Amino acid sequence: MITRDLTRFFELARNTPADFGPATARAAFLVAPDGFCLAEQSAQDNTYMAAAGAFDVARASMQHRELQRAISKVVPAICFAGNPDTPDAVFPNNVFGTAQGRYIVGRMRHEVRQREAARGDIRAFFRDVLGREEIELSTQTHACELTGALVIDRARGLGFCGLSERCDEAGARLMHEAFGLRATLLFDLAAGEYHTNVVLAVLAGRAAVVCPNGFADTAVAEEIAELYASAAVVCDAAEHAAFVGNCIALSHDTVWMSAQAAVALTPAHRDVLAQAGLRVESVALDAIEAAGGSLRCCIGEIY
Repeated sequence: MITRDLTRFFELARNTPADFGPATARAAFLVAPDGFCLAEQSAQDNTYMAAAGAFDVARASMQHRELQRAISKVVPAICFAGNPDTPDAVFPNNVFGTAQGRYIVGRMRHEVRQREAARGDIRAFFRDVLGREEIELSTQTHACELTGALVIDRARGLGFCGLSERCDEAGARLMHEAFGLRATLLFDLAAGEYHTNVVLAVLAGRAAVVCPNGFADTAVAEEIAELYASAAVVCDAAEHAAFVGNCIALSHDTVWMSAQAAVALTPAHRDVLAQAGLRVESVALDAIEAAGGSLRCCIGEIY
């Protein structure tokens, strides 16, 4: 089922058991910020991006190496080389995604990001090393920027897909089918938002972080928060701006976010996560955040 109907979706969601698959990934993949700079095409619809003068390649590379070292304590992590021709490739989860037995190649809106789908080394890793079947979405015309646009509750097989310039309804349907989800809710992101994973995270199938200001209709955010009940963090404007919503659970008991996000996270909201059995871990990523994304954007998941 893929629908905009809140009543229909949440009636199903509330009765869906957590038996779809593992709630967190078995491994992670990253792409180094080689040639890190302002991608002017991407800046057209990413209001989180800083001006070109704010980009610091050396600092971004240092922070990215520390990110890989840190998350490797809880999940195996492989890092592919970057390429100056693809400055946004540091955010690989938009281009490559995985589900049981397969990998998916998404369609990016901007040409500068469409180049990333041609990475033969990444494709070969999934196809030849991991033995995954390929689902090719990058050659069709509908934008579908994978787990940037589609936030997934992997435990229940539920998708939450915010529509914007980076994902249209036809693209959402393609992703729903490619990931083999039970149900996907479609909704519009607020003006100025580009990816759902900046304003929503589902953590280990039992908690959620929601930024209501990122939704065109805040009733959608309220319904999502209600689904996760006492384990839902509803972010204020400061938390939203600091990328608290761009977090990820990489094990059953850890949630990862940038240092900026961790500072902005209120004590009450940290307690909500703790009560859900999730310990906050953080890594300084301010140099990478200049490119308009944060920690979750940097991490591709291998299921």
